[in-house]
Amino acid sequence: MSAAVVVAAVVGGGVLLLMRRLFPRQKAMKLLRYPADTMRGKTVIVTGANCGIGKALAGELLKLHARVIMACRDQRSAEEAAKDIKKQAGPEQGEVVIKHLDLASLRSVRQFCEEIKKEESRIDVLINNAGLYQCPYTKTEDGFEMQLGVNHLGHFLLTHLLLDLLKTSAPSRIVIVSSKLYKYGHINFDDLNSENNYDKAFCYSQSKLANLLFTLELARQLEGTGVTINALTPGIVRTRLGRHVQIPLLAKPLFYLASLLFFKSPLEGAQTPLYLACSPEVEGVSGKCFANCEEEELMAKATDDQAAKKLWDISRRMVGLAN
Repeated sequence: MSAAVVVAAVVGGGVLLLMRRLFPRQKAMKLLRYPADTMRGKTVIVTGANCGIGKALAGELLKLHARVIMACRDQRSAEEAAKDIKKQAGPEQGEVVIKHLDLASLRSVRQFCEEIKKEESRIDVLINNAGLYQCPYTKTEDGFEMQLGVNHLGHFLLTHLLLDLLKTSAPSRIVIVSSKLYKYGHINFDDLNSENNYDKAFCYSQSKLANLLFTLELARQLEGTGVTINALTPGIVRTRLGRHVQIPLLAKPLFYLASLLFFKSPLEGAQTPLYLACSPEVEGVSGKCFANCEEEELMAKATDDQAAKKLWDISRRMVGLAN
């Protein structure tokens, strides 16, 4: 037996054992079933709808006769995804519109919102799904640390610029995709942009905590408007989100096998955002976080009103919304 085979077996066994400890095998997620015309006449924006959870979610919404606006950075990938979900949706389906949106560019966000406001008479649901995970240190077009810029600030501006249209479309909903990894971060107000130190895992967790604090503060501000906002943590899902994570070459096949055993499929991962977008059970519910279609109890740092307001004010200045 060659040394390479022995090493691969040892490393692979270690990976499987680690995966089993970190991610206990989850029960199969029950897929939601709604009447076929549940979203007929409703317009839904899904960011990052070209792959992963976003693509699966867009496909399910299309089956429910929604007008789905796929807001994506990669136009070609979005076109291919649109072709796939239309084929899978069957003869009776809603409508797909592809729009370019680069959340790493505030200019692109503003341009996208201008087009939406000119072309769309209503927005019933805005789903902030797109995200980056543990990428190497880079900055957005506007000089923000990339994970903070895309996962939080880009969506922060997007949501603000579409609020008036959401309000005139009320009852309407905003859905924010966060992550359970928020637990390992905090908002580093002294170095929010990671100028002094960059830890890619911490910065992801910080951005996902920022999603939850944004949900908390915006829910407070939207009281009485007919617009609700809720967050969710989808769990560990087999998507391209982890493409920047370095896995030893010999361990990759076993890691893939482990992902099939322990991770949710994109369709399973899409069930909670679908629930928050469609279900009458959450009509009027706002400022909460959900996991597996049930309300989730958050750690104190994700329900800190003062931190939420402070982050809100700083974020407004960073994206150019402050007076």
